[in-house]
Amino acid sequence: MKNIQITIDGKYQNRFGTFFHHDMIGKQWGCKLPTRTNTGFIYLLEPTPELWTLVLPHRTQILYQPDISLISSFLELRPGTKVIEAGTGSGSFSHSAARSVSPDGMVYSYEFHQERAEKAKSEFADHGLSHIITSSHRDVCKDGFGIEKQVTAVFLDLPSPWEALEHTKLTFDPTRVGRICCFSPCIEQVQRTCVELQRLGFHDIRMFECLVRPYDIQMVSNEALPLDKPTPKGSGKIYKRQLNMDGSTSENVVLASKPMPSVRGHTSFLTFALLLPVEKDISETDQVAHDSE
Repeated sequence: MKNIQITIDGKYQNRFGTFFHHDMIGKQWGCKLPTRTNTGFIYLLEPTPELWTLVLPHRTQILYQPDISLISSFLELRPGTKVIEAGTGSGSFSHSAARSVSPDGMVYSYEFHQERAEKAKSEFADHGLSHIITSSHRDVCKDGFGIEKQVTAVFLDLPSPWEALEHTKLTFDPTRVGRICCFSPCIEQVQRTCVELQRLGFHDIRMFECLVRPYDIQMVSNEALPLDKPTPKGSGKIYKRQLNMDGSTSENVVLASKPMPSVRGHTSFLTFALLLPVEKDISETDQVAHDSE
């Protein structure tokens, strides 16, 4: 799979031949595009966050869809959500978060490394995401985030997330439930983060590891049962034909599945926590009115 930027006089070459950008313009997503000499073909796929994760230039270790899906679900990212991402990296999570919160949400993305921050900002502009993603070069552990009481979700992909938690707490909207996720490869990082979360008053602290176990599914031949022979009386056995998905019966094949013996290795630990809204004190006027009733 390859990502390309279309230009009117450009071309893309691979082992199947040459594909001219001019022939791609105006085609529908998912269509098959052959070479002009019919020596091969490619499929034109719509650029989605899932596909971008597979082809993006790696400036750092990136998040893949299993982790991204779990994080987005717990942080409750939806249209209109304002979320902070500390540790832009290669922008894998940024693209998925931008799609989740669009069209009227906002992703505040921070990166400590200046060159990575500039490249990520350029990519966001090229992909038409500048109105959703605000990219900044900033050390959030020392300088904070520069915003207060605005967001309801925070994702920290930092070497030492516990150093940024005090600044993080200031960014949450005090009238709503705040949700935070810390992405940490080592269990020692998780331990220090959990201690600091508890000290700062976060609740429901949980840690997960997301592993995907694929299943092998195939059609297996199956010998026909002896339905033409009567069942011996008193044997207690009842023979039935295999029922297919369409309601028909088959005596030769059956759909079988089994889990693969191994799964993809450890990526990281995901630590989640909640920050509850601040309770408002009853004013003297409200107290007097309550007493008079």
